[in-house]
Amino acid sequence: MNEFLDAALGFPAVIFGAALVVVVCFWLLVLAGATDQHSFDSDVDSGAVGFGGVPVTVSVSLLVVVAWFGSLSGTVLLDRAGATGTTRAVLAVAVLVGSLLLAWGAVRLLAHLFRRYFPAEPPPSRKDFVGRVCTIRTGSVSAVFGQAEVAAADGSTAIVQVRQAPRAPQLAGLRAEETLVSGSTGLLYAYDEEGEFFWVSPYDAALDPGPKEKPGGRPGLPEAADG
Repeated sequence: MNEFLDAALGFPAVIFGAALVVVVCFWLLVLAGATDQHSFDSDVDSGAVGFGGVPVTVSVSLLVVVAWFGSLSGTVLLDRAGATGTTRAVLAVAVLVGSLLLAWGAVRLLAHLFRRYFPAEPPPSRKDFVGRVCTIRTGSVSAVFGQAEVAAADGSTAIVQVRQAPRAPQLAGLRAEETLVSGSTGLLYAYDEEGEFFWVSPYDAALDPGPKEKPGGRPGLPEAADG
């Protein structure tokens, strides 16, 4: 027991031991719901070191655990070898570097094996707005100009470029309420990648599928027949 404690508190195992305490505290917070395991995925590019496809917190945790175990084993061997002075310092640094390399190789291999269990989420795309209802923010919308405000799935809003298809001559007499003006509601039904804008059409909530409440009856239920 004393040999283990001496090795755990000695250099270089103590460095990874402190990091291991931080890792354990982090995962306790994850279990308690105080943080998320993907907290650092957007801040760190783990693919540069071969850990891509696995959450950063998972790969770093494995790196710390393997490095701590390797440095602990190396420190025990140094203590049993009885090296002292400069020789001990040089060998301790070698154990530090060797533990990091061992951990990096092991985590890279594990990341390659378990990458399939961490499917990457597709990046946000403008096409995600297709099919969403928007609010016109310019005076009007034409075939060459227009802007609208649309809400994303996460609740955030964005101002997007919109266009309304030109009317055919026989439809020139459309009702005024079908003209998109500031404050009116439209439906984004297609995205033009070349022009980087959405095609929008007037939106009528009454056309939404779903149960409608009828006078004197319950929503979605037919009224009882007379007689």
